[in-house]
Amino acid sequence: MRIAVFPEPDDAARYAARWVAQRLRIRAAARRDATLAVSGGTTAPPLLEALARADVPWKRVRVFQVDERVAPNNDPARNAAQLAVLPLPRGQVLGMSVTLPRIEVAVDKYEVWLPDRLDVVHLGLGDDGHTASWPPGDPVVHSTHRVALVGPFNGHMRVTLTPRAVNEARHRLLFVTGASKAGVLAAYVNNTDLTLPICRVNRTDTLVVADRAAAALLDGNAGDQEDED
Repeated sequence: MRIAVFPEPDDAARYAARWVAQRLRIRAAARRDATLAVSGGTTAPPLLEALARADVPWKRVRVFQVDERVAPNNDPARNAAQLAVLPLPRGQVLGMSVTLPRIEVAVDKYEVWLPDRLDVVHLGLGDDGHTASWPPGDPVVHSTHRVALVGPFNGHMRVTLTPRAVNEARHRLLFVTGASKAGVLAAYVNNTDLTLPICRVNRTDTLVVADRAAAALLDGNAGDQEDED
């Protein structure tokens, strides 16, 4: 695991976007396309806006969702609207079809759509230790499938990639900002509370990018740390 800490959230978002862009360029140059899975949540928009300005070969990138709330199209609870900022050609955002009459069909459909191995998965972190849509205590973290239905969680049923799909990816980015996340981020990095859903994320090939507020409780021996001024 590598950890990069920045003074402010915007600094962290720009660095994370450059890191993602570089990995997408490498994969796109090596083969026909590259794949990225993106989480929703309150920290995602600044990262996505920075990524939209980065040097990304968008014509060769397919973007998937890490998770989505089961809600009508255009509902403000949906994560899909956040992806509109990315300058992707039509058809290259493969969103979760959560408005199908039978949500189980949407889950099965998305598992078929996923590549065998995603190139980059972006994750956020909740102050309760959840990532993707893995609620604390939910059996989704033990699923042998790559996509699952969970919930209700914070008011919504959700479709989510499982730890299997996330950990099979070539690279993972954990992007974390804000003082409310300091405790759970330290627990993940220092491996001190294995009950937290975030602890299901493999540490190998994972980059943690945080602002100083989120990183406030990290000790100096955790991971491969860099303090970026």
